[in-house]
Amino acid sequence: MAKSPKVSANSEPGGLIVHISGLLPALSPAERRVARLVVANPGDAARRTITDLAIAAETSEATVIRFCRSVGMDGYPQLRIRLAAEAARRVEPPDARVVGGDIPPGADLAQIIATIAFNDARAVEETAEQLDPTVCERVVDAIVGAGRVDIYGAGASGLVAADLQHKLHRIGRTAFYFPDLHTALTSAALLGRGDVAIGMSHTGTTSDVVEVLGQARSRGATTVVLTNFPRSPVTEVADHVLTTAARETTYRSGATASRLAQLTVVDCLFVGVAARNRSRARKSLEVTAEAVRSHRLGSGRRRA
Repeated sequence: MAKSPKVSANSEPGGLIVHISGLLPALSPAERRVARLVVANPGDAARRTITDLAIAAETSEATVIRFCRSVGMDGYPQLRIRLAAEAARRVEPPDARVVGGDIPPGADLAQIIATIAFNDARAVEETAEQLDPTVCERVVDAIVGAGRVDIYGAGASGLVAADLQHKLHRIGRTAFYFPDLHTALTSAALLGRGDVAIGMSHTGTTSDVVEVLGQARSRGATTVVLTNFPRSPVTEVADHVLTTAARETTYRSGATASRLAQLTVVDCLFVGVAARNRSRARKSLEVTAEAVRSHRLGSGRRRA
């Protein structure tokens, strides 16, 4: 089965910075230094000559040119034009010292709150902007037609995997979440054609998720991955790749921004599946809500 096509630098709907951020793990160390400067401050990078940018990144002009080609640009002039356009559309909050990067030493709580709130909101907005509706439609098709859906994720991504399982289960879809690797591998080995395996990994390098999706794919199941990096190892075992646009920092590895971005995609898939059979979904939601209603304070039911 062919993998869903990835977006090129000249057509990405979410912006050049989102595109470059997603390619970071696939770049060479020297190219990553250039990329980090560009992502941190696209306006400043757009004003630099190729020599200035190379010096700032502690690399060579040849590396800057290679970086341009790696991210889909014909050369440095085109990159500067795109960066200038990107900078013009990005508005940063006046009370946040660093947006998209580490919170600096000495920042007071007001600045920390403003920066985190801005970056979390940006993660959701940029994820929605770059999310490919065609790929989402294919994933929804696969889930709707699936005999069962197995969902995998570790750490913070595991929380999101559990959320998707809960949502699908509430509308009557047979879905399972397996946080334990051995159980996940056992489950994946029993999947087959017509089943769907969904893996979640922000970095795309979680070995457990890669291994389980590989097992599911070898059995003929349709595999889907949700990751922040479209060229990460986990995409090699996925038939369909969905991407988020969240940036984590030193203090915020596994931060809320990445989970919010993932949950945005999860909600899109959930609503897409529910919309295919609105009456069934509505009835399932009503029945499941009624089942737990008596366990809520103020429900009106007398307790012994």
